Formats: sequence, C-alpha cells, structure tokens
Amino acid sequence: MSHAAVSIQGLGFRHPGQSAHCFSNLALKIEPGERFGLFGPNGAGKTTLMNCMCGLLSYQNGSIRIFGHEVKNERKAINKLFGFVPQDFSFYQELSPLENLAFFGAWAGLDKQQVKKRSAALLEVLGLTDVRDKQVRKFSGGMKRRVNLAIGVIHEPRILFLDEPTVGVDVHTRQAIISYLKSLNEKGTTLVYTSHQLGEAEDLCNRIAMIDEGKILVHDTLNKLLTDHKEIGLEGLFINLTGKSYRDS
Repeated sequence: MSHAAVSIQGLGFRHPGQSAHCFSNLALKIEPGERFGLFGPNGAGKTTLMNCMCGLLSYQNGSIRIFGHEVKNERKAINKLFGFVPQDFSFYQELSPLENLAFFGAWAGLDKQQVKKRSAALLEVLGLTDVRDKQVRKFSGGMKRRVNLAIGVIHEPRILFLDEPTVGVDVHTRQAIISYLKSLNEKGTTLVYTSHQLGEAEDLCNRIAMIDEGKILVHDTLNKLLTDHKEIGLEGLFINLTGKSYRDS
C-alpha cells in the first residue's frame, strides 16, 4: 500500500494561551514526488502549518501523517523521512560549513563515512567547496542560504519542507537554488515549499494550495487553477483569491 507524502485530516491548532484556532478541521493531501507550493498573505497560517507538519508545533486535534507515520506519535520514524529548511538560519555561525554538516549529519544518524561523502557532494553542487573550512558568520546571505539548504538535505530525506528558502538572495543564487531543488525532485524528493517570491514559485511548483485565515481556499495543479480563474500567472491568482487589501500589519 502506497501512502501520501503528507496526509492531513481534521487538523485543529491554536497557540497556547489563545482561544481562537489557527486551523479548524483542515484537510490537505500531498502526493509523493510533487513540487507543492503553499501560498497566502502574511498571517494566513503558512509557516504555522509547515511547523505542524514538521512536528515543531503540537496540534490539538486531527492527524498529520508523513508517508503513513503520525507526526505526533512517531517522531523517530518521521525525523528520518523529512528535511526542513527554515526561513531563519539554522546553523552554528562560528563553525564552518564542513563542521556544521558533520554535526547535523551525525544528529540525523549518519556515520562518519556517510557524512564525509554527503558533505563533499553537497559542498560541490552548492558551490561551497572553496569556503568549506571558513566560519559561516563571515559569509554573504546567499552563501548562508546554501549552507542552510545543505544541512536540510544532508540525510537525503524523502520529503523536504522549505520556508522562504531564497529570501534575501541575488538572482544568480536564487536560480541556482531552484535548479538544485528541481534536480532533487527529479530524483524522487517531494518538495513542500512556501514563499512570497511568486515568480520563483510559479517556476518551481506544479501543484499548489492557497491558504487564508487558516482555511484552504483552493488546491489543485497550478495550470488548472490558472485556467479555472482566468489568470495568466500566480500573482494574479493570489490577488484574485485573497484580495487587494494591505495584509502586512
């Protein structure tokens, strides 16, 4: 029996101390091999939902399963299945890329030989070989983004969650990162991605969900949604579904 990459049923979540729910009875399914985009205005619940999927936030009701494993109850199993590239940098600034990869690779359960092999391959493909022994704190924003990405995939996860993976980088770095993500997907890695870079998202994602006020507004292939809503691009679809009011307060 094959399982969905992500299966969410009846999800209910609220932050501690708050009476209002961020999500109530939310459902979503992401199939293996998809390049899936989750979009919506600021405060819509995108990052919160991704954090629930990764087990960083504990939900009160419902179920989230990653390849058949319940996130709340099967942490050991799902930790090996997914990688996470957060918007905030998640590495040790005083360490080098090589040292960071050694630490996080061991944390993910890789032995020394696996860490050495994977680190060399990732540093090469992400253009970090020449700076592998330098402190990350001295790097540019784009280089730090690449280190963040390398850490997220060191253990070759079956599914990769990406929260604004290219924020603050130049066009060359953005193109390189998106190209690498596509190559991972071609090898079988499911991608779950959120960003405000809608042009980038349109290039990367083949299936999307639009979320607002904790509810899924639409969920389908990008091409079908553009056709159904008579839009020529993701930005137009975004405005069509979520409105034109200021949403950054």
